[in-house]
Amino acid sequence: MPNIAVTTWSLEQTAPTDLLPAEPPEGDVRIRRAEVPSPEFSRYLYASVGGDIRWIDRLSWTYARWQEHLDRPGVETWVAYDRGTPAGYVELAPQDDGVVEIAYFGLIPAFRGKRIGGHLLSYGAARAWDLADRWPGLTDTKRVWLHTCSKDGEHAMGNYQRRGFKLFDTKVEEEAEAPTPGPWPGAYPA
Repeated sequence: MPNIAVTTWSLEQTAPTDLLPAEPPEGDVRIRRAEVPSPEFSRYLYASVGGDIRWIDRLSWTYARWQEHLDRPGVETWVAYDRGTPAGYVELAPQDDGVVEIAYFGLIPAFRGKRIGGHLLSYGAARAWDLADRWPGLTDTKRVWLHTCSKDGEHAMGNYQRRGFKLFDTKVEEEAEAPTPGPWPGAYPA
């Protein structure tokens, strides 16, 4: 497969007051923390949200690798449910010195365009800012950051900026073009 240029933008908030929350969507949308680390559920979310936008980095992870990742102190998965059905998720991953990365964020394709994303991102960023309150021993959050790239959905960057994230780095790299994996083989047209 040919190489493609992929632009990656890194964005941050440096104070809790940077967060500009979105209005909650209409209907029965709830956000809950997945309190039991579950490799099966986390892989389901990862593959279902990222299958049409070429999230492939974790597809080869073993069960043990997923468990090891999810068992790290402070790693949290917050899931949005629309009428009881998982609609998307945000994964928080603490780093050194009070830095929290929003490692993954997104919606399952059927739930995009319903105003759930802004609400979920707002909620996830707020939980990043108060992460140390739930995890004794973690340093209070001083910075929340994330990255998005040109392979992500067309509204991703705008959503991040509307929530108060500011651009701090841009990189362009060549990478091998990968087929769209879908949450299972053949789920999305190539």
